[in-house]
Amino acid sequence: MAGGAADPEAELPAFGQFRDSNAQRPYGDGRGSLGELRAREFGRLAGTVYLDHAGATLFPKSQLENFTRDLMENVYGNPHSQNISSKLTHDTVEQVRYRVLAHFGTTADDYSVVFTAGSTAALKLVAEAFPWVSRGPQSSGSRFCYLTDSHTSVVGMRKVTAAMGVSATPVRPEDLWSAEDPGAAASDPDCRLPHLFCYPAQSNFSGARYPLAWVADVQSGRRRPASAPGTWFVLLDAASFVSTSPLSLAAHPADFVPISFYKIFGFPTGLGALLVSNRVAPLLRKTYFGGGTAAAYLAGEDFYIPRPSVAERFEDGTISFLDVIALKHGFDALERLTGGMENIRQHTFTLARYTYAALASLRYPNGAPVVRIYSDSEFSSPEEQGPVINLNVLDDNGNVLGYSQVDKMASLYNIHLRTGCFCNTGACQRHLGISNEMVRKNLEAGHVCGDDIDLVDGQPTGSVRISFGYMSTLEDAQAFLRFIIDTRLCSAGGQPVPQACAALEAGAPAAEAECSRGLSSREGALTDAGVWTESSSAVPAGAVPPPLREATGTQQTPSEKAVGVRDGDLGPHVVTNLYLYPIKSCAAFEVTRWPVGNQGLLYDRSWMVVNHNGICLSQKQEPRLCLIQPFIDLQQKIMVIKAQGMEPIEVPLEENGERAQICQSKVCAARVNTYDCGEKISSWLSKFFGRPCHLIKQSSNFQRNAKKKHGQDQCPGTTATLSLVNEAQYLLVNTSSVSELHQQLNASDQNGKGELFPMKDLILRFRANIITNGTKAFEEEKWDEISIGSLRFQVLGPCHRCQMICIDQQTGQRNQDVFQTLSESRKRKVNFGVYLMQTSLDSSSPCFLSVGSQVLPVWKENGGCHNIPASKKHQDVVS
Repeated sequence: MAGGAADPEAELPAFGQFRDSNAQRPYGDGRGSLGELRAREFGRLAGTVYLDHAGATLFPKSQLENFTRDLMENVYGNPHSQNISSKLTHDTVEQVRYRVLAHFGTTADDYSVVFTAGSTAALKLVAEAFPWVSRGPQSSGSRFCYLTDSHTSVVGMRKVTAAMGVSATPVRPEDLWSAEDPGAAASDPDCRLPHLFCYPAQSNFSGARYPLAWVADVQSGRRRPASAPGTWFVLLDAASFVSTSPLSLAAHPADFVPISFYKIFGFPTGLGALLVSNRVAPLLRKTYFGGGTAAAYLAGEDFYIPRPSVAERFEDGTISFLDVIALKHGFDALERLTGGMENIRQHTFTLARYTYAALASLRYPNGAPVVRIYSDSEFSSPEEQGPVINLNVLDDNGNVLGYSQVDKMASLYNIHLRTGCFCNTGACQRHLGISNEMVRKNLEAGHVCGDDIDLVDGQPTGSVRISFGYMSTLEDAQAFLRFIIDTRLCSAGGQPVPQACAALEAGAPAAEAECSRGLSSREGALTDAGVWTESSSAVPAGAVPPPLREATGTQQTPSEKAVGVRDGDLGPHVVTNLYLYPIKSCAAFEVTRWPVGNQGLLYDRSWMVVNHNGICLSQKQEPRLCLIQPFIDLQQKIMVIKAQGMEPIEVPLEENGERAQICQSKVCAARVNTYDCGEKISSWLSKFFGRPCHLIKQSSNFQRNAKKKHGQDQCPGTTATLSLVNEAQYLLVNTSSVSELHQQLNASDQNGKGELFPMKDLILRFRANIITNGTKAFEEEKWDEISIGSLRFQVLGPCHRCQMICIDQQTGQRNQDVFQTLSESRKRKVNFGVYLMQTSLDSSSPCFLSVGSQVLPVWKENGGCHNIPASKKHQDVVS
C-alpha cells in the first residue's frame, strides 16, 4: 500500500509504545543504556547511520575480541583427523550444532544442522537432494511451488527441478489457495508423490511476515499451494526473519529451514545452515560425495557407503570449522547484550513502526505525499511486519525520484541504506507494478540487476529499503527522517516547511525523555540541522587551496575566464580552460597548452593512490585527496607533489623497468596493470593521510580499452584506450551550464553575504578536462561530435554525477547543496558534463589541446559519425 494521509498526532503513539516496551523489557546486559552499548560495542558507527541490517547486520566489538581470544588460546585442527586438536574441533563444532538447535527451539532428536556456505547453498542442496519424481506416462510427477515474494535463490531452484522433469508453479501471495477447497485433501487417494512448497517467513523486499501456521496447514493437507495429490513438504526460508525474531521449530516444524548466520550476528560471513527435520532426512538423495562424507568407497568401481547422519552425508569436504566456532561467540554476545530475540523483535519493530508513521504523514505543501511506501501491513504488529521499510521518494507531482539519486544523497548524510530490487524480482514487480514485458524492455534498455539505472521511461526499476537491527537507535530513525525532510521539504531559505515536520517535532519531547531511558544520542554526532559532522580527520577550514599551473610554469587563477558567462553570451565556442588530473582523485593541474596521447591528455589519471589492500582511494572515502597537488615538469620528466604541512616530493614520470614492482588493480571493475612508485612516496602519503598508502602508476605496456556505453556505437575503426579514468578519455563541461547552477545555488543568499558557491569553485568540483564557453546551458548534451583544432571527438553521452561534486576541491569539505540543487533542476537525473572519445589522432606529429581553440560541434540530428570539412578545421591557439 502507499503511504496514506496519516495524522501525525494519531500515529505518534507508536513512539510511546517503543518507550514502554523498552522499559518493560530491559534491553542489554544491565550495564547501561543502548547509547552506552553503542559507544562500547559499535564505536565504529560514530557519525554513521547504518540502515541496511536486512542486508547484513553488524557484529559487536566484544564478539570479535572473544573469538580472537579463543583462537589464540586454543589449537583447533582439522576435525577429520584423530589427534587431540582435531578432537577439540570436532567436539566444539558438535556443541555449536546443539546451540543452533536450542536457539530455534528444538533439539537433535528432531532436527539436524547441515552447515553450508550460506542460505543460498542450503537452498541449492534441497533442490538437488529432494526426492523428486519426474513427470511420466503414469504420473504427473512432483510439484515445486514457491511464493513469488521469494528471494532469487528460491526461484533459482526451478532450474534444478526443470532438469529433473519436475513442474514449477509460482504462487502470488494474493492468490494463494484462493480456489482451493480445504476439505479436498481428505478425499485424495493415497499417493506418495512428494511435493515441495517454499515460502519466506519474512519478505526481504517489504518485511511482510507470512503466517508460520502455513507450515502445519500445508503439511497436514488442510491447504495446498496447487491441486496435486501427494505429500507436501515445506521449506521455510527463514534467513530474513530470524535476523530480528525468534523462531520455534517445535511450534512450527518446517521440513527444511535455510539460514545465514551473518544476518543474525554480522560475523562470520559466508556461513549458513540447513536445518533438516529428522523425519525427512532419510528421504534425501545424494549424488556427489566429497571428503568426510563416505563411510567406505572404492576408487576402482562404483561402490560407496555414506555416513549415517545427515550432516556427515551432506557436508562435503572440511567445513569452515573456525567460522563455526565463531558462532558460539555470536550467540553469547547476542544473549548478553540484548537479553534474547524477543527483545530484539520488539525493539526493531517499534523503531520501524515509528519511522513508518512519520514517513506516511509527510506531505508537500500541495498535499502530495513525499514517499510511497510498499507494504502489505499497517505496521500494527510484529507478527505481520518485520523491521523493514521499502519506499520510493516522490516529487510534488507524484513522480518517482530514482533510487540511485536517493542513495547518493543519503551518502552525503552518511546514511547507509539499500536500493534496487533486493534479489526479489517477484515482490518488486508486484509492488511497483512492473509487468513481465517491462522487465524485458528494461533489460533491452541496459538495466540489469544491481546497477544504478533506476528509471526507464520515467518508471522506477527498483526502490529504497531501510532496515533496523538490535543496535539501531531512535536517533538513527530520526536522522533518516531529517534527511528526507531536508532534501524534499526545505524552502529556499533552507528551513523545513513547518507542516512537513509535524511528526518529527511532535515526537521531540518524547525523544528527549527517552535519552535517559536507554536511547541517548551519540555524543557530538548530530548537529542541530540533523547533518552528521565530519570526523576528526576533516580538513581545517583554513587549508590552503591547491594552486593550478600552466604547463609553461606561470601561475594562473583557475577559471577566471569562465566567470560571468551567461546563456545570452552566445559568442564562439572556445576552450577557456584545460585541466589534467595526474593522480586520480587528487587536485587539478591547469595548463594552457598540453600534448595529447592515445589515452587523452598526456599523464591524465596515470597515477592513483591505493590503501594497504591495493584498493583505489577516491574522494568519496578520503576527501583530503583533493589537497594533494601534483605538478608535471615535462622537461625534467618529473612530477612534483605538494600538500600543506609536507615537504614537496618528486616522482619520475616513467618507471624504471629494473626496479618497478608490478601489481594488478581495478578501476571501475576493469583490471589494470600497475607498478608501485616506491617506498619514499608511500611513506609521504601515509604520513599525510595517517594510514598506509601507496602511489601506483598504470604500466606503459598495458592497454585498457573503453567499453561501449551510453547506447552509442563507436565510429568504424576507433577503439579508445583509457588511462585510470572511470568512463572515458575526456570530460567536457560548459560554463553556461555551470552558470545556471551557480545562479540557482546563490539564489538563496537572502542576507547579502556574497556568493555561497563562487563560479570558479563550482567548475573545479566537476573535475573536467575541457572547459568551454559560448553555448547555452546544457546544449552540449545535444552534440554528437566536436572538433577542437585538428582533433575530433565523439560525444559519448552525459556524465552521471556522484557525491564527489559536493566536495569543495580547495578545502576538502562537503556540502550536499550542490548535488541536491542539481538533482532538482535536472529533473531526477544528476547529469552534468559530457564524455568525449578521441576519434582522430595523427601519430606522425605531436598533437596539442590549447586554451583559446575554437570548438565546432556537430548536432545529434545530423546523424552518427560525420566527416568535418577541412575548411572547418582550425589550428591550435595558445592564449
